[in-house]
Amino acid sequence: MKKKIQTNKAPAAIGPYSQGIETETLIFLSGQIPLNPESMELVEGDENQIRQVFKNVQALCEEAGLDLNHIVKLNVSLQDLALFNLVNEIMKELFTEPYPARATVEVSALPLGVNVEMDAILLAHD
Repeated sequence: MKKKIQTNKAPAAIGPYSQGIETETLIFLSGQIPLNPESMELVEGDENQIRQVFKNVQALCEEAGLDLNHIVKLNVSLQDLALFNLVNEIMKELFTEPYPARATVEVSALPLGVNVEMDAILLAHD
């Protein structure tokens, strides 16, 4: 079983991919960048960009009937690891323990020149 997850509460895919895919046991969310889904424009400022990415991820979680705390693995790509602590602080606001496993990497470039992109894996059911 492979089911497409799609919502207009997160930015539309800007390429040949799905916003998310649900299998029998796991949900895979495609990388989210800080696009406002209503205007499809980038939000300004590092903190606002990180928060918008989490809003977009959350919208996809909700479309699947879940929330951020169902994420078991989060991948974070940053253009500057100086944002690492800010990501941590925002995650402390949005998640409860046990926190998801996570990888954070610094990359040379991200789509549309943004500072942050995240993708996630969730348990499909409790």
